[in-house]
Amino acid sequence: MNAKSDVDSNATLNAFRQVVRSRRSVRRFTDEPVPEHVLDDCLELAMLAPNSSNLQPWEFFVVRTPDLKTRLADACLGQNAAKTAPLLIVVVARTDTWREHSRMALEQWPEEKLPGIVEKYYSRIAPIHYNQGPFGLLGAAKKAAGLFVGLSRPVPRGPYSKSEMKVWATKSTALAAENLMLALRAHGYDSCPMEGFDECRVRRLLKLPRKGLVTMVLAAGKRSDKGVYNRQYRFERDTLIHYL
Repeated sequence: MNAKSDVDSNATLNAFRQVVRSRRSVRRFTDEPVPEHVLDDCLELAMLAPNSSNLQPWEFFVVRTPDLKTRLADACLGQNAAKTAPLLIVVVARTDTWREHSRMALEQWPEEKLPGIVEKYYSRIAPIHYNQGPFGLLGAAKKAAGLFVGLSRPVPRGPYSKSEMKVWATKSTALAAENLMLALRAHGYDSCPMEGFDECRVRRLLKLPRKGLVTMVLAAGKRSDKGVYNRQYRFERDTLIHYL
């Protein structure tokens, strides 16, 4: 690696470190709107997050209409972040889009030749792997088979039920939400991920699909002078990081 590459790498690392360290959960925002081009870029970067089998089990509902935003803030228990943010983004995990997205993965493959292993995965493996069957019977059968085969070799364990599908979808969706928050910070804006909300009311307000799981409501905008309530701290590294 030459000297210029070293300088470029250090500059990239320092910029990234600054984005991560300056990101805070902001509780009060100014009324300055988030420009359309900034929002579009942040959402684009959110969708570049790594996700399970590239099935992208997420949706983003951007709420800017004043009346709807006010009612959504009320469903978020009247939190200051929700009440003061110029926009709210409801991040939703989907457990029911994997069939359609498997088809889309094949139709939108970006290269000229579709590898056989890719075609096999999305057309034959995914329809079994993510399908739980009526009354969850297929999921139960897969779990039993996994327990048996797993006695002799490593096997994927799940998802084997509707609840495990929720966990599966939420993992990928949370990664996209983190991308979104870091992208906002890189643009000079802030966010507050909220899980304190009445999900029934949120779902009803946004007319969300039945199998859509509200992962978080993200407040976004410019932080006010009193937007950060306290100094940031984290627990000791040795408590949470283990080298084996």
